[in-house]
Amino acid sequence: MEPLSEEYKSMPKELKEIYPFTPKNFKTTSGHRLSYIDEGQGEAILLLHGNPTWSFAYRELINTLSPHFRVIAPDHIGMGLSEKPQDYTYLLKDHIHNTKKLLDHLEVKKYHLVVHDWGGAIGAGLSVKNPESLLSWVILNTAAFTSVHIPWRINICRNRFGEQLIRRLNAFAGPATIMAAKKTLPKLVKKGYLYPYNNYQNRIATARFVRDIPMNKEHPSFSTLQEIEEKLVTLKCPKLILWGEKDFCFNGHFLKRWEGLYPQAKVVRFPKAGHYVFEDESERVNSEVLSFFKRSGP
Repeated sequence: MEPLSEEYKSMPKELKEIYPFTPKNFKTTSGHRLSYIDEGQGEAILLLHGNPTWSFAYRELINTLSPHFRVIAPDHIGMGLSEKPQDYTYLLKDHIHNTKKLLDHLEVKKYHLVVHDWGGAIGAGLSVKNPESLLSWVILNTAAFTSVHIPWRINICRNRFGEQLIRRLNAFAGPATIMAAKKTLPKLVKKGYLYPYNNYQNRIATARFVRDIPMNKEHPSFSTLQEIEEKLVTLKCPKLILWGEKDFCFNGHFLKRWEGLYPQAKVVRFPKAGHYVFEDESERVNSEVLSFFKRSGP
C-alpha cells in the first residue's frame, strides 16, 4: 500500500474527527494517485461523489453502512485527497475508466451503488459496461443522460472566464456550501468540503468537471453520455431514488426522467432538502439507504 498523502497528513485534527477514515491510494493507468476509502466487510457498496464534493460528503453514510457492508468511496482524480494533475483531460470517460480499474484492483466483481451529482454519469457509465455486476442502485439528485437543462449560474462557469472565477476565487465549491444545502452547514463541515480546494492548482477539477458537462454533440463527452443513456435500460437491478426537491440544479425535470426510466423504483422525496440531500436529511437518507441495501442483499 502506498504511503499516506501529504494532504491527508496535513488535515486538521478536527476534520479527521468527523472524517474518521484512513484513505488508501491507488495508481491509475495514467500514473496518478487516486485516494479512496475502504471500510467494513461483506458485499461491496461503491459510493461515487460529484462536483465539487469528495468522499467527505458520504462520511455519515460510510459510518452507517460499514458495520454491515464493505464500503468503497473514491475521490475522483483532481478531487478530494486524490492527486490534482494540471495536464489531465478530466473527461467523463477517464473517471469511468479509473473507477473500473480501482474495482479490478480491489477484486470487486459485483457491487451496490450510490451516486450523486456527476457521480451518476460515472456510476452508470461503469455499470452499463457489465450490467450483471450491479446488484442495486441508490440515486441521489443526479443525472446520467443528456439534457438541455442547465442553471445559468452553472452555465456561466463552463467557459474560460468561468474557469478562472472557479480557480482564483473558489467560485464553485465555496458558494456550494451555502446554496447546495437548505440547512446552514456547521463551520467545520464547510471547512471539510473546502479543504481539498484551497488554492488555484487544487481547484482544477472543480472547474474542469463543469466544462465537461456536454450540452451539444460537438462536446468531447457527449457521445460517452449518449451511449450511457441508451444503455440505462439494461440496468435491471432494484433501485431507490432519494430526491431533494429544493435542488436548483437537478430539479424536478431530472426526477421525472428517472421515474420514466425506472417506473418500478422506490422514490422518496424530501420537500425541504436541496442538492446536498445527504446533509439536509442525513438521518433519513442514511436509514433509507441501509434498509434498502439490507433488503437487496442475498
